[in-house]
Amino acid sequence: MKKTIFTGAGVAIITPFDDEGKINFSELGRIIDDQIANETDAIIITGTTGESATMNDEEHKAAIKFAVEHTNKRIPVVAGTGSNDTAYAVQLSQYAEKVGADALLVVTPYYNKCTQNGLVAHYNKIADSVNIPIIVYNVPSRTGVGIKPETYLKLSKHENIVAVKEANGDLSAILKTRKLCGDDLTIYSGNDDQIIPILSIGGKGVISVLSNVAPKDTHKICQLYFDGKIDEAAKLQIDYSDLIDALFCEVNPIPVKTAMNLMGWNAGKLRMPLSEMEEKTLNQLKTALKNHDLIK
Repeated sequence: MKKTIFTGAGVAIITPFDDEGKINFSELGRIIDDQIANETDAIIITGTTGESATMNDEEHKAAIKFAVEHTNKRIPVVAGTGSNDTAYAVQLSQYAEKVGADALLVVTPYYNKCTQNGLVAHYNKIADSVNIPIIVYNVPSRTGVGIKPETYLKLSKHENIVAVKEANGDLSAILKTRKLCGDDLTIYSGNDDQIIPILSIGGKGVISVLSNVAPKDTHKICQLYFDGKIDEAAKLQIDYSDLIDALFCEVNPIPVKTAMNLMGWNAGKLRMPLSEMEEKTLNQLKTALKNHDLIK
């Protein structure tokens, strides 16, 4: 059985920007501290929610290094190092390991739309280049390519490929992956509305957008489940369904970063081509935040 990186709720953390559009490291530090104080189980830096797609190489590396140093081993730090260029993913993954990241989150190669054989070669190449665990990130709605359960079985044979952030939304496929891979591949929900269903088939937690605005309760959903309080965990998941819907009423991370600003954080503006929220969806978000006493 491979070692589990974390159990519970890891936050897919936003990246705050200052008025000049640069990374606001002091605010990022404040957010990390608040997450840890509110029982978040892991920090996932430079993921989709962190707007990594708009970061240049220097910024990407700086954000990873800062998160590792500021977190200072209080909880695990998982660095997003995926790319559609295998060579660059290797370079970034080696850098993250060098500066002390506990694990890597590696999204499937986007736009290239490689074959299943290409996915195996891509991930094995990255896994061969480092000595820290890798979480495969499957999000076909964004990348145009999905990982089949049989491909997970092949990937799980590598000692450094230990988990998947599964955001394909297909519970039947996730169940098949679980059956094929067993304890050789930890499954994390990549969707906040599927935490309980994935925990129910042996998942270990969630890599969460919701955790940015409700870290304690997102952790609590998982912990209640682990403690055998299934009905309470399910009730809390259901109670947050309106806010989860609102956080995805426009493409992530537009709503969650807007929510952070509404809650008083200096999250800053979104980087283009992401745009400001439309009035209708903004009102939906505000209503949901008010429902959970996150804004007045």
